[in-house]
Amino acid sequence: MRFLARLHQMPARIAAGSIILNSGLTKASADKETAAQLHGMASGAYPFLKDMDPQDFTRLLSRAEIALGAALMIPLVPSALAGAALTAFSGGLMGLYLKTPGMREEGSLRPTHQGLGVAKDVWLLGIGTGLVLEELSRD
Repeated sequence: MRFLARLHQMPARIAAGSIILNSGLTKASADKETAAQLHGMASGAYPFLKDMDPQDFTRLLSRAEIALGAALMIPLVPSALAGAALTAFSGGLMGLYLKTPGMREEGSLRPTHQGLGVAKDVWLLGIGTGLVLEELSRD
């Protein structure tokens, strides 16, 4: 495993990392109403989250996004590790998209207006898997 990201990987890592870092920093100051909305959406797709306190959930999500965003932007974090974390995170977002009613057109993967914001996060999945596959295919 390399301990420095390769230069050509950094634009994608910085683009994804800055978006995720900003999202985490924004969630860090979420009020009760925002926390309840975030938790409601997440627990609808992932029922094991239902018993978690909405503010605790939002605080944990915020910290995870801050850590992931920073890891992507720091070249010392190996691309395989950063890519695996991004793939897992974005896989969760895609699960949210697929499991939440009203995000997709009936019987289709095409997003509704409501689901477009989450559906667009498929680019994060592409970056994450690309980083992992590139590092795994190196000799």
